[in-house]
Amino acid sequence: MTITGKVALVTGGGRGIGRAIALRLADDGAAIALVDTNEQNMEAVAAEIRERGRKATTFQADVSSRQQVYDAVDHAESALGGFDIMVNNAGIAQVQPLSEVTENEVSTILGVNLEGVLWGIQAAATKFQERKQPGKIINASSIAGHDGFAMLGVYCATKFAVRALTQSAAKEYASDGITVNSYCPGVVGTDMWVEIDERFAELTGAPKGATYEKFVEGIALGRAQTPEDVAGFVSYLAGPDSDYMTGQSPMIDGGLVYR
Repeated sequence: MTITGKVALVTGGGRGIGRAIALRLADDGAAIALVDTNEQNMEAVAAEIRERGRKATTFQADVSSRQQVYDAVDHAESALGGFDIMVNNAGIAQVQPLSEVTENEVSTILGVNLEGVLWGIQAAATKFQERKQPGKIINASSIAGHDGFAMLGVYCATKFAVRALTQSAAKEYASDGITVNSYCPGVVGTDMWVEIDERFAELTGAPKGATYEKFVEGIALGRAQTPEDVAGFVSYLAGPDSDYMTGQSPMIDGGLVYR
């Protein structure tokens, strides 16, 4: 129970990696604020958290809206009586040849993957400063933030950018006792990877499942990643054992990309 009594907000907490992070942080002792666009998904996760004996609240928001992210942080503090950990997990994928990417597609993915993280950093740091307390900000990057992949160029660019924001924020907020780190998953068995695989099939003519299997075959530990694998590392970043770590974006991918 390393974070017993803390309050954590998880964006994109209604499914996949976000759900696993929320449940793990609840198991670690935190009260959880879930932020997502899908109210039904959030309520289902909130029910799981309450079954574990922890407090949970939900707030429907689009992280590409700065005001909605600030409102979500205010709600978490008000509903749960504090604010200690911000997990900027929400993200979307885009599989598209660079030559065919449209203005709307770029705007959409930048709004969620980059601006959503920036607004989350801003809102959390502002709240920590108002409360005159240290805090933890944890951002979702990716192995695609360390290595560019064909057909995923703009997605990769957003995840590289998250690493840059993480480093800059770590330097700006260190004097306030705020640490900022990122986690970089690999091939995780979630709905997002189903969508990525299906899109690759459309573009390349590969059978459905073939792209996913090809990536998994390259993992040294011999299996696809689970959301719980990611959540375990985020648990470390959220807890006191990582207090002397800031500005870092380690990969948690089973041995796929090496740096």
